[in-house]
Amino acid sequence: QVQLVESGGGLVQAGGSLRLSCSASGRTFSLNTMGWFRQAPGKERDYVAAINWSDDSQSYAESVKGRFTISRDNAKNTVNLQMNSLKPEDTAVYYCAADRLLYGSRWSWNKVDYWGQGTQVTVES
Repeated sequence: QVQLVESGGGLVQAGGSLRLSCSASGRTFSLNTMGWFRQAPGKERDYVAAINWSDDSQSYAESVKGRFTISRDNAKNTVNLQMNSLKPEDTAVYYCAADRLLYGSRWSWNKVDYWGQGTQVTVES
């Protein structure tokens, strides 16, 4: 089993920045992909970004390209999401995700092995 614990999130004005972190523990050696999804009220849980554990390759949803950056800290088994130029439409609960398979921008919510508890991001206009 793998446990994911998120931190960060909160309330920010449009154009501002936030940083989310996700710490993984347990059988982390089994993981190949970690990343983030988000879910706004009344909507599906959507893919945001992913990073491959083996080669650090990154992928992003079109809606966040150029504004969000995903990175990882191997020593701490942590994945970070730096969110810049935030927009009101970025408002959602952000979930850390991890999987034993390799995924990129086609990663879907129903292909995730492990989830974090979620953290709220609210962007005010």
